[in-house]
Amino acid sequence: MNFHEIRFPASLSFGSIGGPERRTDIVTLANGHEERNTPWAHARRRYDAGLGLRSLDDIEVLIAFFEARQGQIYGFRWKDWSDFKSARPTAEIDFRDQLIATGDGVTTRFQLAKTYRSGTVGYQRPISKPVAGTLRLGLGQEELQEDIDFTLDSTTGEVTLSHPPEQGIELVAGFEFDVPVRFDTDRIATSVASFQAGDVPDVPVVEVRV
Repeated sequence: MNFHEIRFPASLSFGSIGGPERRTDIVTLANGHEERNTPWAHARRRYDAGLGLRSLDDIEVLIAFFEARQGQIYGFRWKDWSDFKSARPTAEIDFRDQLIATGDGVTTRFQLAKTYRSGTVGYQRPISKPVAGTLRLGLGQEELQEDIDFTLDSTTGEVTLSHPPEQGIELVAGFEFDVPVRFDTDRIATSVASFQAGDVPDVPVVEVRV
């Protein structure tokens, strides 16, 4: 896949705006009732990187990053400051933050995920771009050691344990993560005069499936 394992400058994404979007197909029946369906199992996130620019130096950094990615050709990592870790925004990462899977005594490879809950309903989001060095993994109440008990592929979010968890034992994890994205345009229009007057360029970024 056309993807560069490099993060968009976090200082620029800090001022961006964006978040998840869903696709819902709605059909209104003759009796006025609706049928609602979605072809997407997972949300897709969109952002505007232009709102994080604060100086002409920031624009230079943006253009260099854009050119290195060849516009929309190559994807990259993006830090979503409103949702970038397994814990709550004000909490420290703990290895018991997220339930990843329950052991079956056979499986050793698992996909990192984050679960969003509201009431009795939950949605599990696969995490494919964890931040290297931030993962804390555990079995039940016991924390594991990376490179001894498990290894992490930070390009896919897959964890491989040295031994399969026993039947019924919970695999839990805490981590930071990035969003895999690409630029959603092949053109960036900038003007020094308009930027100094308070206008910022429109730089759309959209999540990609990896």
